[in-house]
Amino acid sequence: MSTTIGGYLAKRLTQIGVDHHFAVAGDYNLVLLDQLLAQDGLEQVYCCNELNCGFAAEGYARAKGAACAVVTFSVGALSAINALGGAHAENLPVILVSGAPNTNDHGTGRILHHTLGTSDYGYQFEMVRHVTVAAERLFSAEDAPAKIDHVIERALALSKPVYLEIPCNVADLECPEPGPIEALLPRKPACNTTLDQAVAATLSFLEKREQVVILVGSKLRAAHGLDAAVKLADRLGCAVTITAAAKGFFPEDHPGYRGVYWGNVSSPGAEALIDNADAILCLGPVFNDYSTVGWEAWPRGEKVALVNPDDVVVAGTHFGGVDLRSFVTALSEQAPRRPLSADNSALSLPVSTPLPAEAKLTNDEMMRQIGALVTADTTLTAETGDSWFNAVRLHLPAKARVELEMQWGHIGWSVPSAFGNATGSPERQHIVMVGDGSFQLTAQEVAQMIRYELPVIIFLINNRGYVIEIKIHDGPYNYIQNWDYAGLINAFNASEGHGLGLRANTAGELAEAIDKARQNRRGPTLIECTLDREDCTDDLVRWGKEVAKTNARPPVTN
Repeated sequence: MSTTIGGYLAKRLTQIGVDHHFAVAGDYNLVLLDQLLAQDGLEQVYCCNELNCGFAAEGYARAKGAACAVVTFSVGALSAINALGGAHAENLPVILVSGAPNTNDHGTGRILHHTLGTSDYGYQFEMVRHVTVAAERLFSAEDAPAKIDHVIERALALSKPVYLEIPCNVADLECPEPGPIEALLPRKPACNTTLDQAVAATLSFLEKREQVVILVGSKLRAAHGLDAAVKLADRLGCAVTITAAAKGFFPEDHPGYRGVYWGNVSSPGAEALIDNADAILCLGPVFNDYSTVGWEAWPRGEKVALVNPDDVVVAGTHFGGVDLRSFVTALSEQAPRRPLSADNSALSLPVSTPLPAEAKLTNDEMMRQIGALVTADTTLTAETGDSWFNAVRLHLPAKARVELEMQWGHIGWSVPSAFGNATGSPERQHIVMVGDGSFQLTAQEVAQMIRYELPVIIFLINNRGYVIEIKIHDGPYNYIQNWDYAGLINAFNASEGHGLGLRANTAGELAEAIDKARQNRRGPTLIECTLDREDCTDDLVRWGKEVAKTNARPPVTN
């Protein structure tokens, strides 16, 4: 039995649960796209540009566990590399596939279109290796299956992006059919001596301490440790906090949940819990300048057990090669009961009073109404900026999801990512919160939501500028040309689509717009929410000042 190289890739994608792939056509990938179209159960989804294509695949990976984006050489892939960097930073297995020049042109000295104007066609491969964990170039049918399998296995094992380069005259060459997929799937690590030692050290660490707190980090999902973390919390009975980037990664109806730890912008009581703890179990955290509020809120030292995806550090002792899920699972079977931190604390839930219908719309009222929309079936994608802080202060029902991009922090990410996420999980209610400045970077992908009739609800906050940047460091560069955002949907519809563009200047107008959005099931609804520029969360203001101080540190001189 034989197939083509493109057919081999297509079959492997379906075997790992990828039902869609995102694409932007170019002459170097057209034959490959034909091969992918021939695969039953694999739908080709089109994007407006390659950056959006990469972010759409990234969002799909959040929903489905893996994703694929197909672009053309150089002019396409170099744009998509930006999104690939985001997938690397956010621990998402995205397979970027690039078409490439005919193999006969290598080494001839010929200059081809879509290139840098030289006859060296290896620069793209060298660039992409810096933002992937595996990269392969296919030049023959003989080695194609092994190379395709290699990148897929690495993507799934490490939850990171990978790269395949397929020349335009290679995609339809015959190669063997793929075999069983089991060999490429991540395997549960066997118990080993180091794991046992790490668990024993942590048990000893916990036995000497009573004020134990779990801090859940954003790498927990990529390490497949979400369920294990809940079991550990149940066993210990202690208080559980989360980092902002891990919003939605721990059930907020759990009796031990105590909110978000984020330094001086933490949920009420969460900062004191961490500060007063004598043992902090950090599960898959990312401690960067943003999450530590300018390095001011960085748990470390003898009272910290740091559990990373592939190693554990307990009170300064390092145990390498320890898988997070295996470690947390083993610990949850033996850990002592430590309920003191939970018994002496309580979760403080936000209380908001509805504004009269005729009242001018405020940020708090907007979030009160958005919060009422969120159910267990909701996926909320929150853009870089004040939307981070708004999403973090919501109290989520069990199984509701929040998607953030707090490590890469690329403004405009949310719209194409939500498009990909909604494509991968159409059974869920998808909500996007995005600022006007961010929206202007990737607005085109709303047209694709219309094309594929995805009922995404977009809350566009129109405060006429990059408010997060204004709060960090103000200047004329933070202010943008205003758009008729709601009116833009009519242009995208082009008399054929079912997108809906609405405006909300008052509390009542927002409530009416939300009712219409819930009824619009054949396309996206964009609700343009007009807010004063100064009407943002207090947390953004406090956080912005600390980040500005960190950025302004003078050079250290000897």
